[in-house]
Amino acid sequence: MARRIFFFILTNIMVLLTIGIVLSLLSVLTGFEWYLADGQINLVSLLIFSAVVGFTGALMSLAMSRWMAKKMMGVRVLDPDQPLSPRERMIVEKVHRLSRAAGLTHMPEVGVYQSPEVNAFATGPTKKRSLVAVSTGLLETMDDEAVEGVLAHEVAHIANGDMVTMTLLQGVINTFVVFFSRIIAFAASRLVKEDLQPIVHFVAIIVFQLLFSILGSIVVMAYSRHREFHADRGGADLAGKDKMVHALRCLKAYVNRVDNSQQALQTLKINNQRSWFKLFASHPDLDERIRRLEAK
Repeated sequence: MARRIFFFILTNIMVLLTIGIVLSLLSVLTGFEWYLADGQINLVSLLIFSAVVGFTGALMSLAMSRWMAKKMMGVRVLDPDQPLSPRERMIVEKVHRLSRAAGLTHMPEVGVYQSPEVNAFATGPTKKRSLVAVSTGLLETMDDEAVEGVLAHEVAHIANGDMVTMTLLQGVINTFVVFFSRIIAFAASRLVKEDLQPIVHFVAIIVFQLLFSILGSIVVMAYSRHREFHADRGGADLAGKDKMVHALRCLKAYVNRVDNSQQALQTLKINNQRSWFKLFASHPDLDERIRRLEAK
């Protein structure tokens, strides 16, 4: 269920780097920088510039989130008006029923992607343009009650507007990423000869923007872990606490089946790692999620 966050953060970093490279190249070619005056940084201008770039990157990432998920995961959208297998139709009907119970007026797209891992995710820029996708491994492994608990959790993410709040947080993070990367890049460029300053400034912006983006993702992941508890409670309200707890217990039982072929995704997947990698985990420990839900 970490796909939602992974695609959003990956897209955000790519978009932010692209914007940064384009703007830095323009400044090198034209010799003009929006936030510099008489060779000095205007901090107010830089903060405004950073906010514009940062929130533009976050909003573009949000707009692309559903499309990116479909393309990168090979999601096959299930059209309820077309012939579907009994299992596929059951998934669509469950998502639509849970969505109506959550008060959604527009039904999410429902999709399936080929993977042996037991996983599901929800994404999309708005409640009206959302997607709930499940892996074939989940459909083949879980019983109907566990599947309903998982789907209720994902629908709760949509109903809670978690992608929008995540975007606002990411916009703030991006603002500080752009702000501090340019301050450090400016300082670094003043340590070299004048003829090398433009290229050092350009390279330093890209390097520090990438570094700070990765560090900023720790904050985003911490917020994601916080929202998972809310989605668990929302899923329990929609499907029933017993089904939600059952779904989490099934996930714990099948956690070792998560696809290990994509090493870049490992720190973001459902797992019970107890190491510093937990800082980059989008989901809290499954035992803690079960404990909190049972105590509800």
